[in-house]
Amino acid sequence: MTRGSTALLPLSLLIALAALTFWLRYATELPTVPNDGKTRHDPDFVVTDAKVRKLDKDGKLQYTLLADEIRHYPDDDASDLARPKLVYLFPTRPTVTISAEQGHANSKGEQVDLKDRVEMRRAATGKHEELVLETAELTVLTDEERAFTKSPVVITQGKSWVRGVGMKVDHQLQTYVLESQVMGQIESQPARKKP
Repeated sequence: MTRGSTALLPLSLLIALAALTFWLRYATELPTVPNDGKTRHDPDFVVTDAKVRKLDKDGKLQYTLLADEIRHYPDDDASDLARPKLVYLFPTRPTVTISAEQGHANSKGEQVDLKDRVEMRRAATGKHEELVLETAELTVLTDEERAFTKSPVVITQGKSWVRGVGMKVDHQLQTYVLESQVMGQIESQPARKKP
């Protein structure tokens, strides 16, 4: 029995060594990274003087996006925008134009984050003067026609003005809700009519 047990010891060590070798091989192998460029954050195309139109399912124009430059990145399918301008043309409501120095659009363009000198203009109507909104950053949910920010905001319309911190915009309802630190000066209707 001692002879058989001494023969098993080298055999056990050899099996353990073989198992350890296989384990080390798989534990130290680096995962293969595809070499197709999709893991790098480099643009796969750049478009200058871009004009993109988004249509709804019925073929009606939802909005137009203009930009000095669009850089698309394949790793996250997002795009960086230089001097973007988003234009909503409504048949029954005033035109709304949103512009900024920089923008970033998600993969489907459903969310556009704008920053640096963001300006929103709602065109004048027969009843109301042009409304101008200024802020440092604004997130636009393009398909929902909504926008929001946590930054300070200044809204002017004629001689009236209001400012606050944080805002939610709904273009369909034409509402602008300031969230905090709101103050302003509103010109009354009778004051407008006096010569």
